[in-house]
Amino acid sequence: MTDYIDSQGFRANVGIVLMRGVGEVFLGGRKDGRGWQFPQGGVRRNEMPEEALYRELREEVGLERTDVELVASTGHWLRYRLPRQYVRRRSSPLCIGQKQRWFLLRMLGDDSRLRFDTTGEPEFDDWRWVDYWSPVREVIYFKRAVYARALQELAEQAFSGGPPPRPEWWSDDMLRSREPSPRRARARSVAPREPAPAPTPEVKATDS
Repeated sequence: MTDYIDSQGFRANVGIVLMRGVGEVFLGGRKDGRGWQFPQGGVRRNEMPEEALYRELREEVGLERTDVELVASTGHWLRYRLPRQYVRRRSSPLCIGQKQRWFLLRMLGDDSRLRFDTTGEPEFDDWRWVDYWSPVREVIYFKRAVYARALQELAEQAFSGGPPPRPEWWSDDMLRSREPSPRRARARSVAPREPAPAPTPEVKATDS
């Protein structure tokens, strides 16, 4: 089955924000070494976005519907365009970008439930738990605006006391989607994935 590409050239896609605790979110390390990202995948023809959500959840991170609680979702499609060098001009139909519905899920079990071997071509081979806004800076540059908009909309629904505090580097300009110019897109190559930072050793208090 093939993923659905609309008449404007946008591939229908679901994005998955998997959360634990009071706001940590899952970032998967891509098997090809090209950075960290949220689980995501295409919507097939005649498939509802929520059906695609649970199919992709199992294929990408090995979780079943019973392993999670659906907390929030975006109310409409969020779009981003691919930089020119990522567009496969010879493909038919031509795909120029993605339109995504995003879902925020709370993980009910522990990390032992995560698996990356449910398909012959796994997307991830590593993972980390990071603070809520960190993925905006860690994902490849042309997805940053859509990550920021998705996390903002989901946070407004998910946190009764308001979204988690924004980091110092946050700017509302991140919510504005801009297609990179060809020159800038060529200059900024995809950086190799850096290893997750080692945990800080616990320091035990001593009597003075």
